[in-house]
Amino acid sequence: MTTRLSGQTRRRAALLGVLLSTTAGVALADEVAVTPPEQVASAASDSTSVGQVFVTARRREESAQSVPIALSVTSAETLTQTGVNNIVSLTQLVPTLQVLSPNARNTALTIRGLGASYGLANDGLEQGVGIYVDQVYVSRPGAATLDFVDIQQVEVLRGPQGTLFGKNTTAGALNITTRDATNTFEADAEATVGSLNFRQVKATAAGPIVADKVAARLSVVGTWRDGDLYNPISKLHQNARDSVGVRGQLKFTPTDKLTIKLAGDYSAQHPECCTQVYVTVGTTLKPAAQQYAALAAGRNYKVASTNPYDRLSDVDDDIQADQFAGGGSVIVDYDFGDVTLTSVTAHRNWDWEPRNDRDYTALDVTRRSANPSHQKQDSQEFRLSSNGAKKVDWTVGLYWFDQNVTTHGVTEYGNDASYWLLPGTNSPDSLLAGYTVFNDSSIDTTSYAAFGQLTWKVNDRLSLTPGLRYTKEKKDGVYAQRVAGGSNTTDTTLINRRLGIARAQNFAAETSDGSLSGQIAAVYAVNENFNVYGTYSRGFKSGGINMTALPLNSAGQPSLAAAVIRPEKVSTIDLGVKTQWFDRLLTANLAVFATDVDNFQANVVDSGPGALRGYLANVEKVEVRGVELDTTTRSIGGFKFYGNLAYTDGKYASFRNGPCPLERIGTSTAACDLSGKALPGLSKWAGSLGSEYRRKTSLGRLSGEAYAGVDASFRSAYFADSSDSIYTRIKAYEIVNLRAGFQLDKGWEAFVSVRNALDSEYIQNITVVSGNSGLVVGTPGDARAVAFTLRASY
Repeated sequence: MTTRLSGQTRRRAALLGVLLSTTAGVALADEVAVTPPEQVASAASDSTSVGQVFVTARRREESAQSVPIALSVTSAETLTQTGVNNIVSLTQLVPTLQVLSPNARNTALTIRGLGASYGLANDGLEQGVGIYVDQVYVSRPGAATLDFVDIQQVEVLRGPQGTLFGKNTTAGALNITTRDATNTFEADAEATVGSLNFRQVKATAAGPIVADKVAARLSVVGTWRDGDLYNPISKLHQNARDSVGVRGQLKFTPTDKLTIKLAGDYSAQHPECCTQVYVTVGTTLKPAAQQYAALAAGRNYKVASTNPYDRLSDVDDDIQADQFAGGGSVIVDYDFGDVTLTSVTAHRNWDWEPRNDRDYTALDVTRRSANPSHQKQDSQEFRLSSNGAKKVDWTVGLYWFDQNVTTHGVTEYGNDASYWLLPGTNSPDSLLAGYTVFNDSSIDTTSYAAFGQLTWKVNDRLSLTPGLRYTKEKKDGVYAQRVAGGSNTTDTTLINRRLGIARAQNFAAETSDGSLSGQIAAVYAVNENFNVYGTYSRGFKSGGINMTALPLNSAGQPSLAAAVIRPEKVSTIDLGVKTQWFDRLLTANLAVFATDVDNFQANVVDSGPGALRGYLANVEKVEVRGVELDTTTRSIGGFKFYGNLAYTDGKYASFRNGPCPLERIGTSTAACDLSGKALPGLSKWAGSLGSEYRRKTSLGRLSGEAYAGVDASFRSAYFADSSDSIYTRIKAYEIVNLRAGFQLDKGWEAFVSVRNALDSEYIQNITVVSGNSGLVVGTPGDARAVAFTLRASY
């Protein structure tokens, strides 16, 4: 098969290739040697560890180069230097990770284009990218928008991780590790100020409480920034940032064999957020009088600006995106000598308190729109692992997870709703003015799993790693929707029009399924610095329940057949090489993969009788193919470099009942066949590269190290909507960040950073506004921003 690239794409790929081959340095210092604290002493005396990255991708500490998994590792130092404060901005360093986040609840994470269904969040659906923080699964994707707190490193594991990270990780996992409490006193403080009144403070203190027995660690972070959109109606700056977070840990080591870690965290966000601005107007198949231009003119409405980079919004309702997340865990490790028993007990909760203006205009179409959501989860994991066996390393375990998500939503329509949502019908404004829809839902999920994985060292060169996990999961959901308000009328035609917008319904549903997932992997060491691997993995994501209004059957009742969606099954073949060259100065890893997904879970449109609704259903088949290249270096004459390039081709192999793109919507909505169309949220080409130069120097009496660095990333165009509408295609863009600083020998550091230094104009996400008038809104990416950071470490 021959793939033809556009001229612009060829130029980007060529540019990246030149930079990778000729730049004398791309990689950040800690990107290459990220070592857990407990290994520092031994690693320093072991020459075999030089240039190695240590990870826990297989629930044990080992060199990333020996693991038969395509993965990316980012250290705390790299996160700080590049200004990456959360998972959303991590995408600039990890090309295969994509995050679309118009707000916290509707955050969607994908790896290699898989992992989430684009559209409004549905509580009955699990994510396919698992987020794990200190071995604890974090169910809600909104956690991706919270600030990092005292991070040790972040591992992005690509492809199904169904054996050891088994909670629905069909697309991959983010394995996040925070710093441990220590028996040596240490403290860090950091303050940043910058554009748009940006302010961020971070502080950490750690040390012994009882010598060699009890240690503690406490970290706090706070971030504030004015909004980058201005609303001339409310005279407010919107899409601001306002968040605080705290994390604490107590570490008990009563004996050499027993370690107990008690950890807790809490984060809160109170931003003036999140709204979107005018991006474009799409032409539909509706009569001209029912499209945006005519409708806006009929109410003398003129948008604040048709240029999204003017950053002007004109919503006329309050907006709010408050979220609160917290939890605690107890991790116990007991070393029996040949084996270690690990217990991970955790509780977490997440509360979402929003307000939205869903028509995104100054018109009174949607007066109120809010879906507050409250989640709580409990989990227990037991693992038994071998300790340094010569021939076979193994891990077996049991896992239990229980979750409840409750939502109490409200949508109220205004004086312009009848005109805007029922165009051409001459319906009176009073028909929908004050018409209010209340929706209440609750879903319980209980999951049990047993798993095991081993690594058999067949000989000095060949290792085989089979693994299996059996998961049994049950969901029970209840949904109720009622309506009130609007004008009193006995006109059947008007009543039916109003019911076409929303009508009362309620249903209960349950689903239960069990599945076997796992992998078989082989690694062959050509020599100590050249490993070849192959992995076949099967992932499983449990069935879901639509926690939203269902399409109606011919009797006007909810179609219960649409309440439950089938499990998603993923098969992936990964082939790769992991290499190090020139005495491990250069690390270069290449991976080729092919993924097939059966019953991909997505937002679709039903074409049956009654009022049509967007809801969740199964896509028959999805296919993704790709190649990934990751390179880093250690210091070469003071220079370091990294470069990552990914080519990913994903498509709906069979999607006959898909949502229609905006340009194909007429007076009646029908399902469209999207088979062969590109998978949304996926750039065919994505890459990141950067360089840093460090040099010992003095400033007067101050001695230390001066440095300067550049980080760049790019993504080719992609669709930001599951329908692949031409009006929701986000254009290719590039971002360049600069930084320079001075680090004193005595623990002080100061640096200046410039994010989006070239002031590139790009759109982060796009939404087709309800009513299908043709209006398309979006969120412009951050403009150029300058920041100054001062750090102190003791």
